[in-house]
Amino acid sequence: MKTVFFSLLLLSALTARAQFLPGAAGSSAPTAPAGAGTTPTPSVARAERLTAQMTRELRLNGFQTNRLRAINTDKAAKLDVAERQLAAQPARLDQQRQAIARERDQELQAVLSTDQYTDYFDARARYQQLDRDYARSASASLLINEVRNPTPVRDNNAVMGPAKTGKEARRSVPLGRTLRQ
Repeated sequence: MKTVFFSLLLLSALTARAQFLPGAAGSSAPTAPAGAGTTPTPSVARAERLTAQMTRELRLNGFQTNRLRAINTDKAAKLDVAERQLAAQPARLDQQRQAIARERDQELQAVLSTDQYTDYFDARARYQQLDRDYARSASASLLINEVRNPTPVRDNNAVMGPAKTGKEARRSVPLGRTLRQ
């Protein structure tokens, strides 16, 4: 179990590092900070939404909000990796979600006051449900966006488009041997 967990942790760290390398092939992640007019990655947006909700409800100060944002960003990235890798194995995915939730709980104990942590612990199931609902809706909207605006996946930036019709579809040169020789 520890080996699987550390493998996932290493994989998520390498994935996150590769996403933010400037000029990385096929990377759609922003190379500038999220506030610089770029669209944040789905896991960052997921973490931001959860952080905003928790900040309001738990009445956190600036330091606590920054620490919470860092914790939520890390856990959202781990959840994103786990959800992609274990999509076909719901039982293992649920175990991984619980392990990540336990990590978040331990880290939040050091950041929140006793009263805040008690409030958080009482509302934890609601926060997890809010996070899952947002992840579901975000993945659906990302899929719709990818279908409407396909991004090039090839090195030559080719994008598949509609098929040619009529005279454009016919080739003037035969593609193989002709029957008459």
